[in-house]
This record gives sequence, structure tokens and C-alpha cells, in this order.
Amino acid sequence: MIWQIEIRGFENHLKLERGLSPNTLTAYRMDVQKLADFIEEEAGGVSPQKVVLEHLKQFISSLQPQGISSRSQSRIISGIKAFFKYLLLEKLISEDPSELLEAPKIGMKLPVTLSIEEVDLIMATIDLSRPQATRDRAMLEVLYGCGLRVSELCELLVSNLHLKEGFVKVIGKGDKERLAPIGGQAVKHLKLYLENDRVHRDLKRGFEDHVFLNHHGRKISRVSVFNIIKKLCEQAGIRKNVSPHTFRHSFATHLVQGGADLRAVQEMLGHESITTTEIYSHLDREYLRSAIIDFHPLERGGDD
Repeated sequence: MIWQIEIRGFENHLKLERGLSPNTLTAYRMDVQKLADFIEEEAGGVSPQKVVLEHLKQFISSLQPQGISSRSQSRIISGIKAFFKYLLLEKLISEDPSELLEAPKIGMKLPVTLSIEEVDLIMATIDLSRPQATRDRAMLEVLYGCGLRVSELCELLVSNLHLKEGFVKVIGKGDKERLAPIGGQAVKHLKLYLENDRVHRDLKRGFEDHVFLNHHGRKISRVSVFNIIKKLCEQAGIRKNVSPHTFRHSFATHLVQGGADLRAVQEMLGHESITTTEIYSHLDREYLRSAIIDFHPLERGGDD
């Protein structure tokens, strides 16, 4: 019971003091709950105040046999460290047992991206004669054209569209606002959807201002966007593991390939730290390397 009290306090702290999104809050809570469950089963259910470094090491050692990757272990450790820092801040403990807890070494994993040709192919696969197709085309154009997170897409508001000025206001992680530029192609399909599809929807109360709606007149869900993209990729014959976030990665990668400044890309993506954005410079190097291998005369098997 004491763990649940402290976990609730931790969650309130993250929500009020750090302004984290509901999805991030859920992830933190689940990570600390995993530790609480382990302590209950393996360490006699000691309270958070009685946890020592050895308990935490044993817990981390138990994760790998469960098939939890090094990357996921690092995320869990980050959540646990944040929990004990909260307890220390609230003077509920006098020493932080997680201070010397080390995360497993992980290599940088480059995200899956689409080429410009693959993006065009997915867009062209949408059959505009079917119901919801105008919405789906506008949705993917905005997702790719503005580099939005899927949660930002689902929460996008009509009142935050400034199409004449060429930008949309986005509510990102921690309710932080940013202005995202929107290009002509995305504006074109968004207007088609707003003027020829959305106006005929029976809007449900509370969703009058949401841009992208399902057939019930409520905001579209993250799962629906994911399923729409999966189906389109299958129809287009694209075998990559594509998700809504792939469009965001592709947006950033294509900007960097085109010579965009990393700081500008950081602003457009809403990253707090430039280090998060720097992965796209690595992706650009991979792009350059593949271009050299594909087109350099010594790699093309030319005559000696």
C-alpha cells in the first residue's frame, strides 16, 4: 500500500511540476510499478524508504530474462531514478539508492525512414473515391508535411490552423506550444478535407474543434492512424516497419538531406534538446554513404 501512495505522489509531481504528457506519465508509473511488484515478490515487500542499491541491481538483472531490451531497460532505469529523486526532494528518504545504478550500454539505433519516392507512393495508393479517403490523404500530408507526433495530429484543432499564414499551432509534450510551418501540398489536401468532407460530419459534443474526425464525429484515435498507415503500406508493397512516427522521422531526415539547419529542425519537431535532433545528422551520413556506394564509379563495377 505504501508503494501505491508514493507512486501516486510521484505521478502528481511529474504532472504538476514537470508538465509531462499523459503517455509519459503512464510510462513512468508502469516502470516504478514493475519495481514495486519485484520488491513485493522477491524482497519481502519492503517500503520505498528501505530499498537499497542491491535491490535495484537484482531488479534490473531480472529484466533481461523477460526479453526486455537494453533500450527498454535504460528507460525503466530512468523512471526509477526519477522516482527516487522525487522521494529525496520530498525528504521521504535521506539517500538515493539509485544514484550508482548504471544503465546498460546501448548503441544508437537509427529509426526507420521512408524515401521521398516511398512517401509519394503511399500518398498515391489512397483511393480518393472511397469514404474517409480525403481525410486520410490530408492526415498523412499534415503528418509528414509538419513532422507531427501522432498524438499532436489527433489533437490538432481547427482554431489552431493558420493556413493563409502557412503554419499550424501544435500542442506538444507537456502542453508546450510551437508553430509548425505547413507547405502547399498539405494545405491543399487539408482544405479539400475541411471544405468537402468534415463540413458534412455530425460533430459530437466536445470534438467540434478537432480537425481529424472518425465516422462517429469524434477525434480520430492513435490506433486508427496506425492501422490506416499499415494498410496503405501493405497496398503500396512497402515492407518496412512503418508507423505514424516514421513520417516524422522521414520529415526531419529529408529536411537535413536538403540542407536544413539542425536548430531549425529542432524547433519544428519541438525537441527540448538538440542532442535528440542530432540523430538526423547520423541518418544523413547513412544517406550520403549509400549514395556514394550506389553511384561512385569504383563501386559500380566499371572497367579498369
